[in-house]
Amino acid sequence: MAEPGALLEMIGISKAFPGVKALENVSLKVRAGTVHALMGENGAGKSTLMKCLFGLYSPDEGEIRMNGETVSIPNSQAALASGISMIHQELHPIPRRSVMENIWLGRFPLRSVRLGKFRALSLVDHKKMYGDTKRLFEELGMDIKPNTIVGTMSVSKIQSVEIAKAVSFNAKVIVMDEPTSSLTGNEVEHLFRIIGDLKRRGVAIIYISHKMEEILRISDDVTIMRDGRKIGTWPAEELTTDLIISRMVGRDLTSRFPERENVPGDVLLRVDGLTSPNPRSFRDVSFELRKGEILGVGGLVGAQRTELIEALFGLRAVSSGQISLHGKPVRIRRPVDAIRHKIALLTEERRATGIFPVLSVLENTVIASQRQYEKYGWLNDRKRREASERSVERLRVKTPSVKQAMMNLSGGNQQKVLLARWLLTDPDILLLDEPTRGIDVGAKYEIYTIIADLARQGKSIVMISSEMPELLGMSDRILVMREGRLTGIVEGPSATEEEIMRLAAQS
Repeated sequence: MAEPGALLEMIGISKAFPGVKALENVSLKVRAGTVHALMGENGAGKSTLMKCLFGLYSPDEGEIRMNGETVSIPNSQAALASGISMIHQELHPIPRRSVMENIWLGRFPLRSVRLGKFRALSLVDHKKMYGDTKRLFEELGMDIKPNTIVGTMSVSKIQSVEIAKAVSFNAKVIVMDEPTSSLTGNEVEHLFRIIGDLKRRGVAIIYISHKMEEILRISDDVTIMRDGRKIGTWPAEELTTDLIISRMVGRDLTSRFPERENVPGDVLLRVDGLTSPNPRSFRDVSFELRKGEILGVGGLVGAQRTELIEALFGLRAVSSGQISLHGKPVRIRRPVDAIRHKIALLTEERRATGIFPVLSVLENTVIASQRQYEKYGWLNDRKRREASERSVERLRVKTPSVKQAMMNLSGGNQQKVLLARWLLTDPDILLLDEPTRGIDVGAKYEIYTIIADLARQGKSIVMISSEMPELLGMSDRILVMREGRLTGIVEGPSATEEEIMRLAAQS
């Protein structure tokens, strides 16, 4: 029987992949009407455990119970039928379809239309689907039109649609994996209100996040995992940020950011009046980047930071303005132009636009520098393997071998492989868009150390970040944007959160 108040129980769950023991005898008990935080470094087994719960993986050992009854979950449909829904960190909507079609996909309401005396045809009842979606949004307090095309919406709005979709299944347990990673402060508050309403209905929320302040504020219980094992479960009120960190990483972190020894030198990159042909995007942006400098880029959602650095990499068109390298004007129309000028880009959405999940670590590492290992049209596999192995060792990527598929690596290790990919091109400038998004505190420190070391070696870094402590702790200077315009540049070591927020909100 289930323990009193235990809505969900996962008992003795184990899961292994080739060369990796992802989970070892993990148990989890979640009470109805509570938020149960699941924490741990990337690679700790959190996502694997939730994929076992949602039917994406079959556990090698263990049992899952709902209200004391053992349930079989061979796939996600069975999970939904058992009252379990999951909102994934990486959103995968159907962009060219409407909001209501995305929500009710696979279960469209139908109406019967009679054709002749003996034949009838079932058609999608768009009127009912619109009404059901409208009522769902009104119930959740979301201001979204059901017939809006998803591809025209912001990431934060799409996240809200995914939450509504999860609620529409009448789930008793909802897993939220990094649900606030793309939300503004106001949107986070709205999400917390929705979670509060769900709790009052008796819904249990399993909440995965690396944001300590959120965990301590919203959680009732906290389970911490490390290296595929459960370390323990505690009432949230008994925990502090330092306690959580030490139990996650198995050691005390004396500092969140590494000591930096970089000394910015001469101007390497100059941007003058850069403007997008899209009137809603960046316009008249000017700044300088020095050799060996870490230039942070701050701003709220909609500031057009990503669009700006994608233009520097040739992914977006520019209607006016000038880019200069080493004092000479250059034209960057395509990514191949940027790479030729020794510019690299680490994208924000690593799963969507960064990794090749089914390919090996080796292929993911060398793909941007492939020509170095080619002669007379033939690839030298030995040199490719050696380059990949050196990169894995240098950046301390945790993987059984370079033959391992990228999809089997944790988020932090995937990010290291992407950094390794671009370092093999020997860039002078690295454009990093949210380089630690969705990465735990231990892996973040490793990424920070890599960035600081690259700056010390003379590499120039442009780093977009939505985390204020990260901007302040890592940047030599911080460029602040609002709605496509540059509103100010402040010195990193002396900047304050208040100063950056004032510039980010400036008209």
